[in-house]
Amino acid sequence: MVTGVFSHNVTYVFRPGGVALPDIPVVHRWPEWTLRGISQVVFQNNWLTGLIILGAIFYNSWVYGVACLVGTVTSTVTAVLLKADRNMVKAGLFGFNGALLGIGLNAFMSQNFTNGELPSWRLYLYIVLGAAFTAVVFSALLTAFRPFDIPALTAPFVIAAWLFIFAVVRFAHLPPGPLLTPGLPSPVQGAGDQYTWTTWYQGIGKGVGEIFFQDNWIIGFLIVLGILVNSRISAGMALLGSVLALATAIVLGAPESMVRGGLFGFNAALTAIALGGFFYVLTVRGFLYTIFGILVTTWVWAAISVALSPIGMPAFTSAFVIVTLLMLFAKGFFPGLVPVATEDATTAEDNLARWRRHVEQAEARGPAVG
Repeated sequence: MVTGVFSHNVTYVFRPGGVALPDIPVVHRWPEWTLRGISQVVFQNNWLTGLIILGAIFYNSWVYGVACLVGTVTSTVTAVLLKADRNMVKAGLFGFNGALLGIGLNAFMSQNFTNGELPSWRLYLYIVLGAAFTAVVFSALLTAFRPFDIPALTAPFVIAAWLFIFAVVRFAHLPPGPLLTPGLPSPVQGAGDQYTWTTWYQGIGKGVGEIFFQDNWIIGFLIVLGILVNSRISAGMALLGSVLALATAIVLGAPESMVRGGLFGFNAALTAIALGGFFYVLTVRGFLYTIFGILVTTWVWAAISVALSPIGMPAFTSAFVIVTLLMLFAKGFFPGLVPVATEDATTAEDNLARWRRHVEQAEARGPAVG
């Protein structure tokens, strides 16, 4: 078996995905860069995927749609002004953490989490500053992780969001939303007989929708459709992550409202996409490794949410970041897995096809290789 980091030393991750837009002046490329930034939240370098996801967010809440755009554009502009690598900017890699920061700050500072509230000018300024900061944190983490060929994932968003939300306690003009209320956790009792089919289909949909803080199960399936435009495998992994997380939560007796709300699923869905074909080739062992990652992410999210509840701090995508980073850092010790070099990761289908060609070529050269 041919193992090790699969790389052809080609910067595939920056290659345009999906339908190419016409060759137009750079100033007119901003919409494409912005949409790619939104799509990169779910590891898709495709402006059409980003457009579908943005449309889904606007369908649920135009307030969140605007916040998503403000965050994405701000973090991207910051990268351009600081002369970051233009190929990374074009691929939307500086935009996706800003997108999450924009929606996240708006959502947790609103009295109505489902649809959000139009931010004050102070909160908009806060979002702009936070989104700009994600570009800096993203660059810092890339510098730190580069020797290990490890991506930053959504860690810049988590770090920036935690710091900015902690700070609102000191600012009277930035009142926190009700979900930021501190509370002591208590053991759950008697939740096992409350699950219905509504729990399942809404929980699966919201498990994907909550990646973008969308408390709407329809939006979750629209996001899967957007992913499907670029990658069938990644779309399937997003659903698989949400389904397995939901099933795990039910087996362990989690509260029905949390299961139906997709709270156990969104971190697991991201872990599934990342490990299930994107940063690892989807071999049989790679698939089992992904399943393991999904299950671990489910209870890591539960652990982090319990740990943070006394200070009223949301877990965001921290469980996904922690589990996925650990499982990527471990790649050098597991020769049964086939990791994809970060710069070469395109889509799960492309990664698998290139690896198969690599294996066929190695086998054709004889037993000296392999």
